[in-house]
Amino acid sequence: MILLKHLTRPLAALLFTASCALSTGAIAQNSFKNAVTTEQVQAELMAHAPDGVDPGKAVWVGLQLHHQPDWHTYWKNSGDSGLATSLSWTLPDGVLAGDIAWPLPVKIPIGNLANYGYDNTVLLPVPLTITPDFKPSVLNPELEVKLRASWLVCKLECVPQDGDFVLRIPVKGSTAMQGAAFEAAFKAQPQPLSQASSIAIEDRTLRVSVIGLPASLQGQTLEFFPETPEIIETAAKWTQSWQGAVWTAVVPIAQHRSGDPQVMPLVLAAQLGSERLGFVTQAKVTGTWPAMVAPSAANATTPATQWAPGSTPANLPSSLWLALLGALLGGMILNLMPCVFPVLAIKVVGFARHGNNPRRQRVGGLAYSAGVVLSFVALGALMLVLRGAGAQLGWGFQLQSPAVVAALAALFTVIGLNLAGVFEFGQFVPSNVALLEAKNPSVDAFLSGILAVVIASPCTAPFMGASLGLALALPPLQALAIFATLGLGMALPYLAASWSPALARKLPRPGAWMATFRHAMAFPMFATVVWLVWVLGQQSGIDGAATLLTLLLSLALVIWTLGLRGRTRWVMSTLAIAVFALLTASIGQNVIRPQENTSNPASTALWQPWAPGKVDQVLASGAPVFVDFTAAWCVTCQYNKKTTLANAEVLADFAARKVTLLRADWTRQDPAITAALAQLGRNGVPVYVLYQTGRAPVVLSEILSVAEVRTALATL
Repeated sequence: MILLKHLTRPLAALLFTASCALSTGAIAQNSFKNAVTTEQVQAELMAHAPDGVDPGKAVWVGLQLHHQPDWHTYWKNSGDSGLATSLSWTLPDGVLAGDIAWPLPVKIPIGNLANYGYDNTVLLPVPLTITPDFKPSVLNPELEVKLRASWLVCKLECVPQDGDFVLRIPVKGSTAMQGAAFEAAFKAQPQPLSQASSIAIEDRTLRVSVIGLPASLQGQTLEFFPETPEIIETAAKWTQSWQGAVWTAVVPIAQHRSGDPQVMPLVLAAQLGSERLGFVTQAKVTGTWPAMVAPSAANATTPATQWAPGSTPANLPSSLWLALLGALLGGMILNLMPCVFPVLAIKVVGFARHGNNPRRQRVGGLAYSAGVVLSFVALGALMLVLRGAGAQLGWGFQLQSPAVVAALAALFTVIGLNLAGVFEFGQFVPSNVALLEAKNPSVDAFLSGILAVVIASPCTAPFMGASLGLALALPPLQALAIFATLGLGMALPYLAASWSPALARKLPRPGAWMATFRHAMAFPMFATVVWLVWVLGQQSGIDGAATLLTLLLSLALVIWTLGLRGRTRWVMSTLAIAVFALLTASIGQNVIRPQENTSNPASTALWQPWAPGKVDQVLASGAPVFVDFTAAWCVTCQYNKKTTLANAEVLADFAARKVTLLRADWTRQDPAITAALAQLGRNGVPVYVLYQTGRAPVVLSEILSVAEVRTALATL
């Protein structure tokens, strides 16, 4: 017994150690998530490797989506709205992932729209290619598959979702427990036809001819799914017929299509008893695609076609001239927008300073105009280059960057302190430079023109929005002409005033009053700083705003200490500069880095956050929709929000007509909102759109009035 007792102890210890190791392994295995569950979807990463994981063996992985009743996700061509499911794989060296083998979709009618997608349960299989370079671990012979998946699930509303998945597949042995799901997915895939098909363009329809279909399908009604998106009117009525073994269909072309393909992959489906069959074919397109309908740049209430960048609309000459006229008028009206008020203060000071010197006024007017026009052209060229590189940018894009907002706040703080008399720029520059500046005041005028464009760009004035939207669809030289005309329109009032003798005689003579006036003009600068700090707070949170305020305080301290005299100046300025440098070095943590979206700032009791496809989903329920495209840095947006959109009569009309209110917040860069603005022929905010089922969207004015909104609502 004693011997047995001594033998049992080490054996028990060994068994305990082994059980701990197994438990640890089980815990580690279970920590890898291969399923994600939301209120709408249960998503699971699956694998199918019946013969193990070796080069040349069939290995499949896939994401299975189990939808709650009435919810659906989307096919590769989502139809009139929606977004296809996206899969991004992380695999070991020597393992390559193929494309999704999309199962047959179903057509999902939603009001007067139609989508292509999946309901109930669908598996999206993806083949893996195992090459000889794949070297599994000897101690742990497994294939680790990581997946980042994104999908849009919709009912009457749409919810974008994503998930991270990890699955380990044994290298040796069978992984066929989920084989039934994969076999069902393989069976649901369309089979290729051996014979080529054709599409003939006839007026504004596509005449599709398909041969090589099984004889058992002749006379049957087929479903039709083009893989190329935005080519046909998805929900429109179309006809089909059989001429012997040839199946033909006449399908209307979308008025606002995405391109002019020469080859279109088509998927056809048919229900034979309990079995659903699918076929895929490549159809060559013959004939000339009809011209796209170009929008009128002068009609702000007409929705615009989204052209491909660099394409030329059919009626380009008239559209271009209208766009140039709209740009000129929009640039002139831009001077009345709230964004430009701080720059007006600088210009008024300049006019007063040279009131008795007509020549300096004229030179200053020309220099200011040159600064404005060149800045508009430079900003437009930068937008065109960045958009050509694939960036989704719009007018005012620079203020979507917290770093730019912080830099502008610092600049306006310095200008305000200068106008308030805290310092003179001549104190900090060599005397010969100061003398050169005094002899060439046109430099100040030129720089103030640049500043005017930087601070005015958040605003979109009436007539200006359609011109900007058209500009980004035109060839570069024509687009830059529109930007230059915008600048000319903005500079024109100052240029005319500087060359008008009658106005020069009415200006007050220089005198002591100018010092008081100059000091008073500091307050619009500080008001601009307050606005910029608020904008940055919307982008980076309260910590970012507090950090920026501290930085501006230290900047003011540096400027003040540099104006002191004696040894005190050097001691205090050194300390102030050190504090400023320390804050500048750490500013990226709280200012430049955007705040995480813990909650959607666009969501309130009345307003819901805008999302891709949400307008279509709401319209499908029969309710009208009003969308406010806005941004925190857009002063006009905030003015309209606090006045017209908060008006009791307007809110009562919204409620009486059961209008769904959506707010698209463009404060930070959002490619989806940029694309939605482009579809409306716009490229900046504010934009206000009223949608109603069966009617074209109504785009309202940038400067919104109560009467205009109520008149538009009265038509519902």
